[in-house]
Amino acid sequence: MKQLLEFIPLILFFTTYQMNGQTVSIADWSHTVDGIFSATAVLMISSLLVWALVSLVAKANDRRLMWMTIAVVVFGAATLLLRDQRFIQWKPTVFNWTLAAVFIASQFLGEKNLLQRMLGQQITLPARTWKQLNGLWVTNFAVVGALNLFVAYRYEEAFWVSYKLYSSIGFTVLLMLLTVALVAPQLKPENDDTADREPLRRSP
Repeated sequence: MKQLLEFIPLILFFTTYQMNGQTVSIADWSHTVDGIFSATAVLMISSLLVWALVSLVAKANDRRLMWMTIAVVVFGAATLLLRDQRFIQWKPTVFNWTLAAVFIASQFLGEKNLLQRMLGQQITLPARTWKQLNGLWVTNFAVVGALNLFVAYRYEEAFWVSYKLYSSIGFTVLLMLLTVALVAPQLKPENDDTADREPLRRSP
């Protein structure tokens, strides 16, 4: 449910841009376009509302969502104040690369990496699997950040806006599937040998 709510700001960003946007290349940065600025304002407001809603429902502050919202507000404010869309286009890269750095550092600081600290109370996995999961998430953040810059600088702004929405959904789904593929073989169902332990019944 929380993951679905997180996509709302992106959907609103995309919709607002489609209603008001014009096509422009990032190279033509001096040409201001009302669409990207209106969409950025909507993204900022909706991100704050979603963060507040998730925190209210969970009765706890979601730190990842908090930092994501702060990044949106900071880069969004720079975009609006300086009338330069490059700031909001850089936000996904800066945020994802920062997460990649944090997850890498967590592998070498303390006995547990960040993923194990987050999920260790819910599932029990071998140390090797936790390390593999951490590496998978680091790779995801690094690739997402790099591709965002590639698309922003090689394609028109309108294409980047569409890419931002669909890639966010696609990479999230892919990451979840790969995570499940790594974790599933390590999870043993309870009482999986119950049948073997039951005494055989003799025929009358």
